[in-house]
Amino acid sequence: MPKRIALAAAAVAIPAALVLIGVGIGQAADQAPPPVSHQAAKHAGKQAGKAERRAAAVKNLDDPAKKEIAMKLVSSAENSSLDWRAQFKYIEDIDDGRGYTAGIIGFCSGTGDMLELVEYYTQVKPGNVLAKYLPALRKVNGSDSHAGLDPDFTKDWKTAAKDKAFQDAQEHERDRVYFNPSVSQGKADGLGTLGQFIYYDAIVMHGPGDSKYSFGGIRRTAMSRARTPAQGGDEKAYLHAFLDARKKAMQSEEAHSDTSRVDTEQRKFLNEGNLGLEPPLKWKVYGDPYEIDS
Repeated sequence: MPKRIALAAAAVAIPAALVLIGVGIGQAADQAPPPVSHQAAKHAGKQAGKAERRAAAVKNLDDPAKKEIAMKLVSSAENSSLDWRAQFKYIEDIDDGRGYTAGIIGFCSGTGDMLELVEYYTQVKPGNVLAKYLPALRKVNGSDSHAGLDPDFTKDWKTAAKDKAFQDAQEHERDRVYFNPSVSQGKADGLGTLGQFIYYDAIVMHGPGDSKYSFGGIRRTAMSRARTPAQGGDEKAYLHAFLDARKKAMQSEEAHSDTSRVDTEQRKFLNEGNLGLEPPLKWKVYGDPYEIDS
């Protein structure tokens, strides 16, 4: 899985009222602007107010309510449950070549993010039950080996998962490595809440990186086929291109060959035009139905 990318974009808006009453193009500087009627100024003020309210109503994926939806959607695909907080204790080897997969975001012993998580947890709480596994986690990084972890690592992981400090550490690393970079990139590409979630789910499974089937590679493939909204492209067309590339990346691995999280979840929301990821939401993953009412 691992590593990170972060970009940001900013836009400056000029209130309509200022445009209407400002000096016109080609107008002499010492020439007084034409008078603006009270009715026109009032109308311009109303329009500017509407625009501001619309902008304020737009919520990104880092809005707390939207983030909660994102966590539930990922959990439905990763753990067949909407109760993502119950997954702090989750740990197993799913035979995908990444060693142990564990926790709320699928930290892996073979990809480095589990090592970084336990390192961070140990900084926050030295002497914790997982600290003794740090040497082994460093050795198995990059492989599917359990050397130095068995037989007690899974038991000790579940013990650590009862500790609020470890739960907080999992959320901290989830945000640092996956959530914040993907949302930032989504905003920079001009994507709405659904698009930001599509990025987040992809980076969780495939990792940031620049290889063909990493998040960076998937995005690069999509951008070769459609322009992002930030480039003046159509948002739905770009997201369809991204999901096409994501699906191909999933099909390249047997462990991820079931693409229902794309086909009957993300693509469904996109076909419905729900770019704001607004509930109620209904979807299926692996044939199981899920629903978020609010």
